[in-house]
Amino acid sequence: MTELVPLATYCFVMSSTPGPNNMMLTASGANFGYRGTLPHMLGISVGGAVQTFVVCLGLGALFTAYPALHGVLRVTGALYLLVLAWRLTGGAALKGAEVPRPLSFAQGAMFQAVNPKSWVKAITVASVFMPAGMGAASGALLVSAVGLVVIFPCISAWALFGVALRRFLTDPRRQRVFNGIMAGALAVLALLFLR
Repeated sequence: MTELVPLATYCFVMSSTPGPNNMMLTASGANFGYRGTLPHMLGISVGGAVQTFVVCLGLGALFTAYPALHGVLRVTGALYLLVLAWRLTGGAALKGAEVPRPLSFAQGAMFQAVNPKSWVKAITVASVFMPAGMGAASGALLVSAVGLVVIFPCISAWALFGVALRRFLTDPRRQRVFNGIMAGALAVLALLFLR
């Protein structure tokens, strides 16, 4: 049982610190409220758990064998963040596309496949925290379940921070400025992925 405390602590730190998921959830909470952001949060949680499970079962070896895959993930993740930043600024709406709406469960889950921070977390969990003496599947299930339990309250805090900002953002001009700042933060994260 004591091995679960360091794992839960690591998951807490990785889930609580700023990153693409938390920036997007803050913006979503501010724009769409907690209820509107809930499918996105559930997608991140389940997507991260599935990713960890698959990595623990051996996908991490693929990245070790083919290091170029890391570069592909970085570029793909950066491009997706830039698209999300563009959508957040309303750029898509200006071009006649649909009005921005919160990310869905599936979009939140699928983003974990191109989120470098999620890959670092999953690979670290697989290489450091897999329990000794358990079968691969049961160990992968255990560490994935711990991550799933820990992540949701952490990312909820970011969405609730965004919700708290809603009162300040009742003025459309302030909301545009806030969305611009959040889009800029996502763009900076995208550029950092490319380093």
